[in-house]
Amino acid sequence: MIEFIRANHIHICVPPERLEEARAFYTDIIGLHEIERPNHLFSSAGHWFAIGDIELHIGVEPALKRSIRHTAFEVADVAAARALLEANSIEIVEEPVIPGRKRFAFIDPFGNRMELLQMID
Repeated sequence: MIEFIRANHIHICVPPERLEEARAFYTDIIGLHEIERPNHLFSSAGHWFAIGDIELHIGVEPALKRSIRHTAFEVADVAAARALLEANSIEIVEEPVIPGRKRFAFIDPFGNRMELLQMID
């Protein structure tokens, strides 16, 4: 049996020509803090960001098709997060209701599906 401690990082991909646009989206709109990436260790470009005690890694890949694959992040105020994304014309995807959670997904400008959720009583 493997004893898991916690998630360490999530890796998403964007088309190579949109990498800097992705960096701007995740810093300027989403509000993530960029952290140092040891670029000399990798053969392709990318950016790393801190999200609480885990990291989001963005790498490059040819254009992607939409998938149901996704990453889910728990947030303090899901309604405020949704309002921010809608104000920036980001595509919102409704999710089935799960008791004890408010949630929705969004499609980032690069085709990645991301879920945001808030635990409720």
